[in-house]
Amino acid sequence: MSEAATHPATEPVARPELLASLDPLLREWLPRQRWFAGKGRPVTGFSLVTANELLPTSGQLGLLHLLVRAHQPATPAQGSTPRQGDCYQLLIGVREALPPHLAPALIGHVEEGPLAGRTVYEALHDPRPADVLLEALRTRARIGELRFERDHRQQIRSGLTPRLVTSEQSNSSLVYGDTFILKLLRRIVPGVNPDLELPRVLARENCPRVPAPTAWMTADLGDARNPAAGETYVLGVLQPFVRGATDGWELALHGLAKGEDFGAEARALGRATAEVHTALARALPTTTLGHVQMELLAHGMTERLAAAAQAVPALRPYAPGLRTAFEALGDLAAEGATWTAQRVHGDLHLGQCLRSPTGEWSLIDFEGEPSKPLAERRMPQPPLRDVAGMLRSFDYAARSNPRTAGPAPAVSVSDWADLCRAAYCAGYAEAAGRDPRTDPVLLRAYETDKAVYEVVYEARHRPDWLPVPMAAVSRLAASP
Repeated sequence: MSEAATHPATEPVARPELLASLDPLLREWLPRQRWFAGKGRPVTGFSLVTANELLPTSGQLGLLHLLVRAHQPATPAQGSTPRQGDCYQLLIGVREALPPHLAPALIGHVEEGPLAGRTVYEALHDPRPADVLLEALRTRARIGELRFERDHRQQIRSGLTPRLVTSEQSNSSLVYGDTFILKLLRRIVPGVNPDLELPRVLARENCPRVPAPTAWMTADLGDARNPAAGETYVLGVLQPFVRGATDGWELALHGLAKGEDFGAEARALGRATAEVHTALARALPTTTLGHVQMELLAHGMTERLAAAAQAVPALRPYAPGLRTAFEALGDLAAEGATWTAQRVHGDLHLGQCLRSPTGEWSLIDFEGEPSKPLAERRMPQPPLRDVAGMLRSFDYAARSNPRTAGPAPAVSVSDWADLCRAAYCAGYAEAAGRDPRTDPVLLRAYETDKAVYEVVYEARHRPDWLPVPMAAVSRLAASP
C-alpha cells in the first residue's frame, strides 16, 4: 500500500489551532497567487473545511492537504447578503528549513500552534509531495475525506519524475515524466465539475479530440447522520500528457511573428471543435431554446453591456451600436426562430487547444469560466458560443503580437484574423454539416458579448491591452 494511503487524517490537523497558526501567513501569501479569485479585497479570516495529512507533519517532511474558505468583504454587486467565502485547495509542505531551490515556494515560518518552529511552503514545487499525489491516485487511496480514483483500464506507473507547470492561471498543473498531467483545481465548488464530467463522457463516445481522464481526486464531505446530504468536491484530474504538443495561442503567435499563414491550422481546429460538439450532442441531452429563453439571453447581454459602459468610459460611444446585436437577436426570437442548445466547452480559445507533433488538435480544460456558478457552466448552450470564443481568440492573437522578425507578412493583421476566422468556420462546417456563419445574428451577439467582457477585463487588469478588444468593439458596433 502507498505511503499516502497509510496516513489518514490525524489529531494535530483536526485541531482549530492549526488554522489559527497559519492564518497570518495565508493572509499575506494567498492573495498573491495567480489563481486567487478575490483580488482587490482584503482577506478578513479563514474557516477550515477539511485538513488531512498526506505525509506526517511530525517527520522531516510533512504534507498537509487543506480546504479553506477565505472570507472577504462583499463586492457592491454581491450586496449585503452574507457569503460563505471562496473555498481553496492548498497543498502545504512542512519542513524545518527550506533548501535553496525551494525558496520561491516559501509561505512563511509558523510561530505557534501544532507546527510552531516549522517552515511551510507551496508543496507542488517539491518532487516528493508531488510523488505522493500520483501514488495516491495509482493506489486509489482513501485519506480522511479525500478519495483518489482511477480508470481501471488505464495503468499508472510509479516513479515518474514530476515537474510543476509554471504558466498557470486559475489552477495548477503537474507533469509526470511526459506521461501524465495532473490539473489541480484551486478555487473549488461542490458538485459535478465539467472538467471531469465532459472528458469522461467524450471518452465513452470514443472521441479522440479530448484526452480521456486517467484518474481523479475528490473530497467527500458527507454528513455522518445523512450521507446523501453530503457534498462532493472535484479537486483534480489526471490525463495523458500530449508529448511535444504546442498550444494554439503559442502556435498562432509564432506564425504571426514569422509572417506565416495559419489558415490550414485554423481549418483543422474548426473540424476538431465540431467533432467535440457532435459527440457531446450525441451523448448528452439537448434542448430547444425559444422566444422566452432567447429573450432572457439577449437581456442578460444587454445588462452586461450597460454595466461595462458604466465601468469603462471608452466603451460608451459604441454602446448604441453594440446594443443592436442583442436587439436583433431578441427580434429574431420574437419572430419564432429557435436554436438547439447542448453541452459545450464553455470557455474555448486558442490557449485551450493543443496541436500534437503529428498535427492533430485536442481540446482541453472543460471547466468553463471559473467565475461563473457551476450550475450555469453545466447548462446546455448553443454551440455558437464556443465558436464565437474562438473567433475572438484569432482576433486577439492578431492584434496582441506585433511582427518582430521574418519576411514581410502577406496580409495585414486584420486580414490575418479574417482569414483564420473564415478557415475555422469552413472546417467546422466540414465536420458538423453546417457553417456557423449561416447564423449571423446569434454569432454576432455572442462575439459582441465576449468583446464587452474583454474590455472590462483589460481595463481592470491589463490597461495596455485595452486597444485589442476595443478594435473589435469598433468593428462590431458598425456591423449591420
